[in-house]
Amino acid sequence: MTVHIAAAASFLAGHARVLDRRRFELGQGTGRAEDVLSAVAGYRNADGGFGWGMEPDLRAPESQPGGALHALEVFAEVAPVTTPLAVELCDWLDAVSLPDGGLPFAFPVADPVACAPFWTSADPTRFSLQSTAFVASTGLRVAEHDPAVAQHPWLIRAVETCLRAIRGVTEQPHAIELSFAIRFLDAVYDRHPEAAGLLANLGKFLPENGIVPVAGGSEGEVLRPLDFAPLPGPARDLFAPEVIEADLTRLATGQQPDGGWQLDFASYSPAAALEWRGYATVGAISLLRANSWLS
Repeated sequence: MTVHIAAAASFLAGHARVLDRRRFELGQGTGRAEDVLSAVAGYRNADGGFGWGMEPDLRAPESQPGGALHALEVFAEVAPVTTPLAVELCDWLDAVSLPDGGLPFAFPVADPVACAPFWTSADPTRFSLQSTAFVASTGLRVAEHDPAVAQHPWLIRAVETCLRAIRGVTEQPHAIELSFAIRFLDAVYDRHPEAAGLLANLGKFLPENGIVPVAGGSEGEVLRPLDFAPLPGPARDLFAPEVIEADLTRLATGQQPDGGWQLDFASYSPAAALEWRGYATVGAISLLRANSWLS
């Protein structure tokens, strides 16, 4: 099978955000980390958080956990380059965390137009393992090359909060919450001895084929093995090697005639539909490369 990089570049030129085009260039070895960071800074607020559609289905300008996730993804990608934006984001996360150290699913927005209802209807006072885990796990990836993030009080507190919440998981979690909890344990595996047991426990909620329906999602929406274990690491042991290989094959053959990749969930605005495809295209190529499927 062949992934057509030139076709992907053409697709991104016509569909994607400047941010994702810069990320693509960086992954190809033709871009600069400084340009990626300049692009991500356009989504930053004065409080140190990120909004303005950084999460494509959350178009509102307010800083949000979803925006923090995507910003931290970028800060991980530019390694070994570090940026003060990462520490300032951690400062914001520390300031807005709930008393127990966790995050809510989302904070209120003044104007919900073009935002997904699950973002705008969230209770800002209620702890969300999903949001806390997705931000903390990505923060741990940044911490691998940024000592200031590794030592930040927010990350230390968020890690303990996630571990405490995952200890209490005894029933089938929502598929998306399960995926981010597994990713969190994969990221924290070498730092906390209990991560191995907790990861094994969450693995009990995965079917052998690794395909988990998304309750409340679009018709036919599912999460697949690479959504739970995208990179080589401890979480891969939850799946048979042939299951991961089959999902990588699916991803590699998923390039569309227009050069981009599709997602199987609904978008909530025309802008988000375009942006998600650009994000998915960069993500597919990055993931295939990280799994040694591309040179």
